[in-house]
Amino acid sequence: MTRLGTLALAAGLGLGLVIASPGTAAAQKKAPPGGAYKEVSTLVPLPNYLPGLGTLYVDPATLPAGPFLAYDHQGSLVSSIYMIPLKDLDAHKAFTDLKTAHEPVDHVEIVYNAGHPGVAEPHYHMIVWYVSAQRAASLAK
Repeated sequence: MTRLGTLALAAGLGLGLVIASPGTAAAQKKAPPGGAYKEVSTLVPLPNYLPGLGTLYVDPATLPAGPFLAYDHQGSLVSSIYMIPLKDLDAHKAFTDLKTAHEPVDHVEIVYNAGHPGVAEPHYHMIVWYVSAQRAASLAK
């Protein structure tokens, strides 16, 4: 097979996987994301909307790391949040194959958290923002 034919086959298979995969990027752009994702407030005692983050959804099988998909008041995807326990960082644990939304990244924040319902132990929030810092700041309301 020629190099061009191989590239075309690989591109076709990759596109087919994206289209056939449950919870594809298009499905995640608007809340609720579907698939195995559940609204975090239905799993633990947290409000539906967390000021500064938005409405969070997570596939419970991926806890504690996530990703937690965050949506604004209009239901648009604004970020993916990974919650990495401090004890796992101290133990040099590798986190491989973390799922991502297929969106252009604007900026990333890494923020310490002493613990909260759902992830009670100290951890870091690694927030991959798909919106500007100004738009992210507007989520505080």
